[in-house]
Amino acid sequence: MIHPTAEVEAGARVGAGTRVWHYVHIRSGAIVGENCNIGYGAYIDAGAVIGNSVKLQNRVSVYRGVTLEDGVFVGPNATFTNDKYPRSITPQGEILSEEDWQAAATFVLYGASIGAGAVVLPGITIGRWAMVGAGSLVTQDVPEQGLVVGLPARHIGYVCLCGRPLKWQSDTKWKCPRCHESYNFPEIRRD
Repeated sequence: MIHPTAEVEAGARVGAGTRVWHYVHIRSGAIVGENCNIGYGAYIDAGAVIGNSVKLQNRVSVYRGVTLEDGVFVGPNATFTNDKYPRSITPQGEILSEEDWQAAATFVLYGASIGAGAVVLPGITIGRWAMVGAGSLVTQDVPEQGLVVGLPARHIGYVCLCGRPLKWQSDTKWKCPRCHESYNFPEIRRD
């Protein structure tokens, strides 16, 4: 389903069962997998790769060089950037072209969740099943099942596969208060 107000450029690939809502713009060369939900006003740049069963909420921006693996959730107004040293012009005042820069690769791995209004800087990898808190600024990699929050985002704990924060038990043991699954992760140091 592609809403009539959405713009899906020729050369973009959108998988079967994917729903593309109002005012979405998917650029030529973008890849969107099957059974995704692309919310109102989302932007997917040329060269961005979206896996299967991904949910992009309203007004998410995914730029060239960003890969979202299967099962990723991205909250409203989250942004993935792709240029570590952005400039509009050269030192001589000439407008930079597409050939004048290289997009930094960013990866959000299987099942990870990005909260509303989060910003992910270029060149970051967010681990499988990790969770980024709403409004966070992600400036460094996030470990598998890691929970990060803040400006800049700090690693404060881990989350269960069900999404709930894990409670530290002892040594390397973490337990989910909801589904009672246990995990072995190192203790978080608070320096």
